[in-house]
Amino acid sequence: MSTPIQSQGNTVTEQLTQAGRAIEHDSFATIDREAGPHHYDSGQWAVVRRMIHANADFDFNGLTAFHPAAVQAGVDAIRSRKSRIVADVEMICVGLSKPRLAHFGMGTHQFISDEDVIATAHAENTTRAVQAMRKAHRHGLLDGAIVGIGNAPTALLELIRLIQEEGARPALVLGMPVGFVSAEESKDLLAQFQDATPPAQQVPWAIIRGRKGGSTLVVAAIHALLGLAEAQERQG
Repeated sequence: MSTPIQSQGNTVTEQLTQAGRAIEHDSFATIDREAGPHHYDSGQWAVVRRMIHANADFDFNGLTAFHPAAVQAGVDAIRSRKSRIVADVEMICVGLSKPRLAHFGMGTHQFISDEDVIATAHAENTTRAVQAMRKAHRHGLLDGAIVGIGNAPTALLELIRLIQEEGARPALVLGMPVGFVSAEESKDLLAQFQDATPPAQQVPWAIIRGRKGGSTLVVAAIHALLGLAEAQERQG
């Protein structure tokens, strides 16, 4: 079992009070004790552990899969202070810590409820999530972004199409939609597509295999990456 990268010593991406930090660190220690063996490296485990912490579900130890470059790609994007978060739904944007994002100069974008997105979805008989991804691409927001998809499998399927056919190049895709229709299939397609793509053209990804997922898991994964980014900055 890998020893996770420790965030103790972080100031921006930790809880604001000593009591809050103690509770969170105790929770992480409990997860480390009870999770059992795993195959993740230290950076990957820091992400998985925070996802378990978000909903007390140890199934994510095993269901979570990573492209080999995923964690460092996310950390590098954050540390560049030129990246952004593009989400499929507003819940992800609301759930993220604004001070933590601001420290790295990051903003959030989601278009699921925009009037033009809704109108086009009706006109083309597609979902709002599909049109929201297309709008993000038209505005040049996908390239270099961390794209978090926790709700809509159709958003992930459209993002894969944009990568394959229109040259979109996110820094990292967190493909974690929850559901019973196309959720599992969309995540498997992302992993299989990337496995078959030449390394130089690959977009790193992290997924939750199967039906489980959700916006809270995307938020947890991004918060873990923010913590890792701050830790790497402290270490020089």
